Amino acid sequence: MGFFKAFKGNHQETIGGENSQNHAPPPGPPPSQGALSQEYHAPPPGPPPGQNEYLPPPGPPPQHKASDDPPPSYHDWTVVPDTALLPPPPSLGHEASPAGNASLSDADRAHVCITCCNCLHELLTESQDWCRTYPLLRPHQPAAVHHNSVNNGNIELVKPREFQGVLSKAGLGCWKGSTVPGGRDACLLGSLPCYFAFSDSPLVTGIKKVTYFEVKVLSYGGGRGGDASSMALGWSALPYPTWRMPGWERGSLAVHGDDGRRYVNDTWGGKDFTHAIQAGQTVGLGMEFSIPDTPPDYGASPAQIPSIKVDVFFTRDGVKESGWSLHEELDAQNDLGVGGLDGQFDLYAAVGLFGAVEFEVNFNRNRWLWQPS
Repeated sequence: MGFFKAFKGNHQETIGGENSQNHAPPPGPPPSQGALSQEYHAPPPGPPPGQNEYLPPPGPPPQHKASDDPPPSYHDWTVVPDTALLPPPPSLGHEASPAGNASLSDADRAHVCITCCNCLHELLTESQDWCRTYPLLRPHQPAAVHHNSVNNGNIELVKPREFQGVLSKAGLGCWKGSTVPGGRDACLLGSLPCYFAFSDSPLVTGIKKVTYFEVKVLSYGGGRGGDASSMALGWSALPYPTWRMPGWERGSLAVHGDDGRRYVNDTWGGKDFTHAIQAGQTVGLGMEFSIPDTPPDYGASPAQIPSIKVDVFFTRDGVKESGWSLHEELDAQNDLGVGGLDGQFDLYAAVGLFGAVEFEVNFNRNRWLWQPS
């Protein structure tokens, strides 16, 4: 027993004695409970992972500025808007000319159809739809001799079968003629185009092209004054019904001397333009072809974009009196278009006559009263 007592006593002494000081715990918390343990329990800044519920930043949005100015007033719809910057409205045409001389049957011969004012029915043509049967001729490359003849004013006038009168050459590019009293409508056409689409187009040459001729009215009515008679000067693509005044059918434009109106593919009453052409006056009609100087509108369709700018001008006794743009805004209901006149086809001088008229036609620029600048 003493042996066991001694062993027990020694064991207690070893634990609580001097040897027990060598096994004292280190200062501070256990290794797993240090400062890292404190940081682990501290909440991290910001919301928990996966949460994006941030508060909006202080102040107004970046593009919003507080203002003390009152809000703008509502637009007054009762006020008429300023139309000064809008394009001019289309020129209004007339249903008939006050000096009309052609019969409806003459128009029937040339038209595909003529529609009544209310578009209720169509009158079929008498001559197998002349304009549809004979479409406009495509342009071709002119021979050098023909192009030089036109540039020198050496152009002849071709008499149609409807022409009743005399016509003679009075010099280079100069023609003199007269028609009989009561004569029906007849259209004299130049023997060569004054404008060749293949060689004169500004899209080919890069420069503008001006084509022009003059007509002098010597007398109306054979000197009697009682005969209904007048003339018209214009331009036309071929073929053209020569029993119709220029400007009345497709591919043609003209200024008529009896009413002073301009006609562009217009078989009705034309559009107001100038005053009547009197006996003794010299008048001229020109067309200027150039490259458009402004780009087209973004919203314009290809059919609405002219590739060539075309301006028409009219002179009286050597002074440029008036003109218009071929591509002006048109009346969608009444205007029939400018096809054939927009620089894509050859164009011939055209002189229309009815009744007794004595006249001179000049293609020679040396005889013109108006001279290009």
